[in-house]
Amino acid sequence: MDSRQRFASSLEHREPDRVPIDLGGMVTGITTGASRALKAHLDIQAPDELADRVQQLAQPHPDILERLHVDSRYLYVRASRDWHDIELGDDAYEDEFGIRRKAARPDGQLLYYDFIGHPLSEARTVQELARYAWPDPHDPARYAGLGEAARELHEGTDKAIAVNLIASLFEFSWYLRGYVQFLEDLVTDPALAEAQLDAMLEYQVALLGEVLDRVGGYASFVCTGSDLGTQRAPMIDPETYQRLIWPRYRKLWDFIHSRTQAKIFYHSCGSIVPMIPLLIEGGVDAIHPVQPKATGMGDRARLKRDFGERITFWGGFDQQDTLPFGTPEQVREEARRLLDDFMPGGGFVFAAGHNIQADVPRQNVVTLFDTVLEHGRY
Repeated sequence: MDSRQRFASSLEHREPDRVPIDLGGMVTGITTGASRALKAHLDIQAPDELADRVQQLAQPHPDILERLHVDSRYLYVRASRDWHDIELGDDAYEDEFGIRRKAARPDGQLLYYDFIGHPLSEARTVQELARYAWPDPHDPARYAGLGEAARELHEGTDKAIAVNLIASLFEFSWYLRGYVQFLEDLVTDPALAEAQLDAMLEYQVALLGEVLDRVGGYASFVCTGSDLGTQRAPMIDPETYQRLIWPRYRKLWDFIHSRTQAKIFYHSCGSIVPMIPLLIEGGVDAIHPVQPKATGMGDRARLKRDFGERITFWGGFDQQDTLPFGTPEQVREEARRLLDDFMPGGGFVFAAGHNIQADVPRQNVVTLFDTVLEHGRY
């Protein structure tokens, strides 16, 4: 069974020959710091190519992907937060949305960029929102070579193919408004929040339309998401989510399903058990990262029992404690427990719990992926 068949089988809730392995996406990737350490460990002599400026993600080197037995390959699009940037000085920049970010450099090492400005934070009316100048989702330069790269990957490899974008409505809306302000909008001015969500939906549909026109026939899965959970509970009331946010996401997922046979991946960190039935009803095929230290997400047996026939679990490894701070043996044992819980009957894709960070010991990374290859066989 090849990699593409392996992904297809598991996403259809059938048991493949082994659990498919993913690395390289916007939320299943590896940071430049971790990539450099891993390449040194594996004696790979090559510079990093940056996949995402905000999170400092590397495009994983092909030799890393082969060594870690990765079944997926990502196509890299010029994402809006890395496209037409304006450098502001003092380690800060503004992206094409007008969102401003500043580098975070604890101990002098660049780890990520954090928010310092939201272009719609002062808007108080729907009319003010309507005057916002959206970036052009139809700019052909954004997609230069994308279709050709997808065709070459499809014809030249047996890998499952995806695009390194996350189509987001809720999270990207608060990027524009500010986190606290947008949460306040949902409660105190829902008409304003809905106008923002509708505008974001229109933009994301246009962006995805351009992408799927080029790669829809080749893609195995399409990445969507928005963080909905904190460590202890959903970050918004589930009723508010169902009333204001979920209907827009359902339109987005329906659009994706209308343009491709690819499965829909949804990313949300945190405790989101109350939202899972709505994700399933809306058309989501797989959920990531299944953060085990978040409330309710660590009871893998219950999650598999309650939802495993209707959604694929993707990830699930403890990245808050075990991966960065555990021994290789602890990593191995946690990986075995994860596989024992989630792999029966298919419906499971392995990935790290989130992007692999610079403080993760390189031996833990190798141990994790090797254990999944060894123990993840049906």
